[in-house]
Amino acid sequence: MLYQFYEWNHAALAPMRLAAEIGAAALKDPENQFAQTPFGKAIAASLDVFEGATRRYGKPAFNLDHTFIDGKEVPVLERVVWEKNFCELLHFERAVSNPDDPKLLIVAPMSGHYATLLRGTVEALLPHNDIYITDWADARSVPVNQGTFDLDDYIDYIIELCELLGPNVHILAVCQPSVPVLAATALMNEDKADFAPRSMTLMGGPIDTRLNETEVNKFATNNGYDWFENNVVMEVPLPNPGFTRSVYPGFLQLSGFMSMNLDKHVSAQWDFFSHLVEGDGDSIDKHRAFYDEYLSVMDLPAEYYLQTIRRVFVEHHLPLGIFHHRDRLVDLTAIDRTALMTVEGENDDVSGIGQTMAAHVLCSNIPETHRAHYEQEGVGHYGVFNGAKWEQSVAPRVNAFIRSHDQRD
Repeated sequence: MLYQFYEWNHAALAPMRLAAEIGAAALKDPENQFAQTPFGKAIAASLDVFEGATRRYGKPAFNLDHTFIDGKEVPVLERVVWEKNFCELLHFERAVSNPDDPKLLIVAPMSGHYATLLRGTVEALLPHNDIYITDWADARSVPVNQGTFDLDDYIDYIIELCELLGPNVHILAVCQPSVPVLAATALMNEDKADFAPRSMTLMGGPIDTRLNETEVNKFATNNGYDWFENNVVMEVPLPNPGFTRSVYPGFLQLSGFMSMNLDKHVSAQWDFFSHLVEGDGDSIDKHRAFYDEYLSVMDLPAEYYLQTIRRVFVEHHLPLGIFHHRDRLVDLTAIDRTALMTVEGENDDVSGIGQTMAAHVLCSNIPETHRAHYEQEGVGHYGVFNGAKWEQSVAPRVNAFIRSHDQRD
C-alpha cells in the first residue's frame, strides 16, 4: 500500500510541480522587472527547489561521447551488444584505439542507482581500456511474465558475459557486485574455463561484513532477514509495466541513503537555494549534476535483494565458506589463475576498512605476484570510484594492475 500511496502522491503533486515550473520560468524572464528584486529571486529559488524535490528522476545518460587518447580527442559510441530481461551490456566503442588495450568488463552495482553512477569510473578508465559495463534494468519496468531474478541468476549473467567477451577479459566490480563477481570467478577457475578473467578488481565491496561493521551492516544484522522481507518488499503498482512484481522500491532505498546523512542533504538544499538567489551558476550546475544522479533510483527484484541480505549481510556465507551457487559450493581457493586487486576508502561508511581486503585471505591460492591492495586516504564510499582522488590516485593504479596482468597467449 505504501508504494501505491507513493504513486498517488506523485500524481497529486503533478499540477503543483507544473505550476512551479511555469512560475520559475516567468520569474527568470529578463524582461520581468519583479524577477530582479530580492523578493522575486527568493520566490523563483523556492519554486525551483520545490520542483526538484518533487520530481521523479528518470534514468540518466552516460553522455560519454568522447575520450582522450595520447592527448587527442577520440569519439566514443555507446552501443548495446548483449541483452537479457534484467540487464543490457553496453560497449563504449572508441573510434581510435590500441588493439593491445585490455578488454574490461565493469560490473555496476544493482543496489538502487543506475549504472551511470559509475560515469566517472568509466571516464577515467576509458582511454586505456576497451570497456563494457552492465546496465541493470529497473525491476518496475520488467513485466512479471519475464520471470524472476535472484543472486544465482546474477552469477549466471556474469559467467555468460565473461564467456561472451573472453578470453583475455578483465573484470572490475564496484561495491555490491564484488560478492557475485568473486563467486563467478571461482566457478570459472574451478572449471578451467579459458574465459575466466585474467584479473579481478574489487572496489569497496562487502566480502566480509563482520569486519569493521558500518551502520549499514549493523542495521542488517540487528534486524535480521525477516524484518526486510516483512517491511521493505512491496508489489509494483499500476501504471508500471512490472505491475505486481515483488521489489525493493528505489524510493525506500533513497530514503535510507538520505537519512544516513540527513543534515548534509538539508544543508545542501539550503545552499542550493542561496546559490539560486545569488545567481551562482557554477554552484547551481554542480548541485544539479550531483542530485540529478543521486535522486535517480531503480527498484530491485525482491528475490535478489532478499538473498543478498541473508547470504551476504546476515549469515556471511562467503567468508564462512558456505556460499552456494544453486546446488554447487563455491570454493574461493579454486582461484589460482585470476589476479586480484582490492581497493578501499579510508572513510567508507558503507563497506568498512578490511571488508574488501578480506578477499585476499579467502582466495589463498592466488600467487603473491598476482595480488595488490590499495587504500585511498580521505575518501568515503563514493570517492573510491568517483571524484578527484579516484582520477588522480586510484584509477592509475587500477589501470597499471590490469595492464600488468594482460599478457596474452
